[in-house]
This record gives sequence, structure tokens and C-alpha cells, in this order.
Amino acid sequence: MVNAYLEIHNLRKRYGLKPVLRGIDLELPRGQRMALLGANGAGKTTLLRMLAGLSKADSGSIHIAGLEMRSDAQQIRSLVGFVAHQPYLYEELTALENLLFFGQMYGVEQARERAGELLRVVGLERRARERVSTFSRGLVQRLAWARALLHRPTLLLLDEPDTGLDQEGNALAERLLIEYSQQGGTVLFTTHQLERALQLGDQIVMLAQGRIAYQREARTWELEGMRRTYQEVVQ
Repeated sequence: MVNAYLEIHNLRKRYGLKPVLRGIDLELPRGQRMALLGANGAGKTTLLRMLAGLSKADSGSIHIAGLEMRSDAQQIRSLVGFVAHQPYLYEELTALENLLFFGQMYGVEQARERAGELLRVVGLERRARERVSTFSRGLVQRLAWARALLHRPTLLLLDEPDTGLDQEGNALAERLLIEYSQQGGTVLFTTHQLERALQLGDQIVMLAQGRIAYQREARTWELEGMRRTYQEVVQ
């Protein structure tokens, strides 16, 4: 692909004697959405954690916006937003305090205004001064979305972003993802829902045993054909 915003070459990672990623090569152009599919243990979360700078590769390279992960990790972190299984929030702080803390960490200008805007967007405006420890899993996930978008990242990493969300929350997450990419943001998201991958992804990548087993543009696929391929190469 040309003008790749995210470039991954021969990425490898093992934990102890167990290989988790076995030579991943991926390119994702700016403004596109890539859905990453795979069974539990395929390496999806490990890959996203490495792209977020939370885990180091054993070998291979990661480039984001022309920056290289090993030498430009701090700059890359400022470009990346991450919604993960772990919300990366402080339970003893309120929703607003969490966003102000991360706003200070990222050097967000007018952080209080930006935090207020995002709390409205994710439906937490009225609960801004409540401690996160009192929130349900779904409300925590909404706040995690606000945290991830706070510093206006150019690459959004989403690891099962609908975890814990009800139907209304799912619709919100879908809207946030679409609006983000329409504004030029680049998205890599994992999901177990094939329908969602086909609906929201420009590209579909299937991961199996730490390797890319299949990759194809979403517009060239129908759901049944995609389901058959998934069962053949992943399960």
C-alpha cells in the first residue's frame, strides 16, 4: 500500500518459550479502519499493546507517521489513543479528575474544556464528579473512550471496544469510531463479531497462532464467505 500511516515489519514477540507473534507484516493507510480477527490467544491484544508502546517487540519494526517505535516511543505515544480491556483509569478519582490528569500528562491545551466536551459526548456529563469506583463496567468503558480521544490522537487502537457496553453504548462506540475516521483518523480494532468487522472495517485481517492467516478488503466480501474463511483459517 502507498502512504501507509502504520507500518509493521516482521514483528516478533514471545513470552518465555512461547511465541506469541511470529513475524507480522501490516500496512494501514491514513484514514482507514482495519478489523483484526482471531481466536483468543492469537496475538491480537499483544499486537495492540506493542503499537501503544506498552510492550516491546523482540524483533521487527513499528513505524507510525514515519516515526520508529524504538527511537521515537514518546512521540508515538502522543499520537496514539488506546481503548483496551484494562481501562487505564484511576478508580479513586472522579471522571473529570481522570481526564484532567491525563490531559496534563499529554499536555492538552484547555484540558478542562476538552474534558467537559468529551464527557458530554460519551454521556457522562452529569456524573463528571463521581468517583470511577462507583461506575458500572459500561460507564467505565465510556470514560475509557473519552480518555483515549482526549489528546486528539491520529491512530486509535481498540481492543474489543464494545466490552461491557449495552445497546446504547454500542451505538455510541460505533458512532465515535466512524466520526473519528471521517475526520482523518486511522483505526485498528479487534473484534469477535464478524458482522461488526465487515460493517466497520475497510480491511479485514485474520490472525492465527501469531501469524497473519488472511487479509482482504472488506468491500470485496459478503458475510457468509467471510464466516467460512474465518472457520477455515482461524478456528
